[in-house]
Amino acid sequence: MKLFPAWTILCFLLCLQHGAPGNTAAAAHPYYVSVTEIDYNASQKEIEVACKIFTDDFEQTLKSVYNTKVDLYKPADKKLLDRQISTYIEKHLKLNIAGKNTTLSYAGYEIEGEAAWCYFSVPGIQPFRSIQIFNDLLYSYKKEQVNLVHVKISGERKSTRLSFPDTDATLQF
Repeated sequence: MKLFPAWTILCFLLCLQHGAPGNTAAAAHPYYVSVTEIDYNASQKEIEVACKIFTDDFEQTLKSVYNTKVDLYKPADKKLLDRQISTYIEKHLKLNIAGKNTTLSYAGYEIEGEAAWCYFSVPGIQPFRSIQIFNDLLYSYKKEQVNLVHVKISGERKSTRLSFPDTDATLQF
């Protein structure tokens, strides 16, 4: 399914709904959305992946999965948190190129406002025209979760929207 301009407006409204970090009103927001950007860098033969996830939702999910306190803004143990983020996303976001599963390589995360950008790469990828995506990020936290996925290859961008319980999409270029 293509991403329509209405989703752009929805994402903007979502940003307004999430108050400042630590604002308890933000916990009751009505929309649960993540955005995953997948770009193929042909000159490097590498896929670059960036996942934008709202911090309050992500912290609650990681807390539930790892049964520990999670603070993305001020982690008590940054190396442990990096392992938790990497392991969680690698389990819940999978890419298949030319019939082969890829392995995401975690590069780190950064905070931007009320969201965490988590970065990955997949080296050694030959040019391709089709990508299969599995994405169930945060589905265990909220059944209302919507995961937007944008894929860009050679300047061409295609998008899809996955809503619980849908987890799989294939994009052809």
